[in-house]
Amino acid sequence: MKTFNRYDLLPCVMLIAALLFWGQGLWIYAKAQFAQVLIADAWQRSLVQPDRIHKPWQWADTWPVLRLQWQRLDAASEDLYVLSGADGSALAFGPGLLSAESASSEGLKVIAAHRDTHFEFLQDVNTGDTLSLQDISGAWHDYRVDDITIVDSRDSPLIVNSSVDGLLLITCYPFHAVNPGGPLRYLVTAYPVPGAGISLAAH
Repeated sequence: MKTFNRYDLLPCVMLIAALLFWGQGLWIYAKAQFAQVLIADAWQRSLVQPDRIHKPWQWADTWPVLRLQWQRLDAASEDLYVLSGADGSALAFGPGLLSAESASSEGLKVIAAHRDTHFEFLQDVNTGDTLSLQDISGAWHDYRVDDITIVDSRDSPLIVNSSVDGLLLITCYPFHAVNPGGPLRYLVTAYPVPGAGISLAAH
């Protein structure tokens, strides 16, 4: 009768470990995708009842306050829901608006997101591109990218003029850095498209 040693079981153990690892990754991906469905539903409810806060799930500590789109004829499009706040819990599910009070008013809207998820597309954005922003009233506002720059957060704190109507998108840099949390920041600044006005049509 054949006897087994621990080395005979090694392939089975490795297979089980690989399946568990793959299953965990699949679960995280599925959970993230389902969260986006719930956030999109919360945004649609917000458009119907803009005077109320609509959380994507009952225990959520954030909710959608804006919708951001980027599209070019020669590049893939992005359609993102911007959440209230920019702490870790919000940024796990989407871009975060640093000041929720400015979501429905004119002024500079500062939006942050992770470089390897929701703001990964910023590396493909060029000056002259158009970013579209939908507010809680359902109106769309078009902004043209005016400046793209990289700054070192160790040099000085980021100072912005909140009275200027525009968008400032912030993420970490480089986009494909091995170690996260470096000091460099990638900034995309956009201003309202002259004469574009406000559109209620779907983008």
